[in-house]
Order: sequence, then C-alpha cells, then structure tokens
Amino acid sequence: MRELLRVAEQEQDKRAEFAIDLFCYRVRKYLGAYLAVLGGADAIVFGGGIGENAPEIRDADLPEHGMVRPELSRDLNRATVGLAPGRAAQISADGSRLAAYVVAADEETWIASETVRCVRGVRS
Repeated sequence: MRELLRVAEQEQDKRAEFAIDLFCYRVRKYLGAYLAVLGGADAIVFGGGIGENAPEIRDADLPEHGMVRPELSRDLNRATVGLAPGRAAQISADGSRLAAYVVAADEETWIASETVRCVRGVRS
C-alpha cells in the first residue's frame, strides 16, 4: 500500500489509484456488512500495517453513510502514525456517533509467544 500511495501521488499513476480505490471499496463493503449484521457498533478499530500507518486509507475505508461513519478528526487521524506496539489512539472527533481508534499491533510478541507454545507442545 505504501508503494501504491507513493506512485499514485507522485506519478499520478491511474493503475495505482484504481488499486487503492478498489481496496478501499472492499473494506467499506465488508465494514458496512459487519455493521449491518451487528446492528451497529461502539467503535471501529484500525490495526495492522495499513491501519496503523496510512491515515489517507483509514479515511477512505469508512462508509460514506453518516449513520455508520465516524467523524474523524483530520488532525488526530493525520498525526496517528507509528504508534508503539500495544498503544492506542482515538482518531474520531469528540461527539462522533461512532468512535474510531488506531491500535498498534504487537505481532512480534504474539508470534514469539505462539512459537514458544508450539515448541513446548502446549495446546490451546
């Protein structure tokens, strides 16, 4: 995604723009479906490489419909990049109907603990 964003912005590459648009469309589609099935939610949480480090994608990933779209704070969303593992930050504006957060995954620790568990033969 980082490379697609760079190429789309710096080179105005239409294929990169299409790939980004398609990715965001699919995220919006699944997010909307989950919210419909769940009957709403208290918050949306972004994590993982793209969710933690691409504020422009976080904004584009949200459904267009105001009932299920958190109102993001532009400043908080842009500033919330590169959180330390395990940290969280709110990116929705105060008073938003639906809260939005970025949570930095601690994947390395999880992988290490799962590896130790497997080596020791512990079953979950």
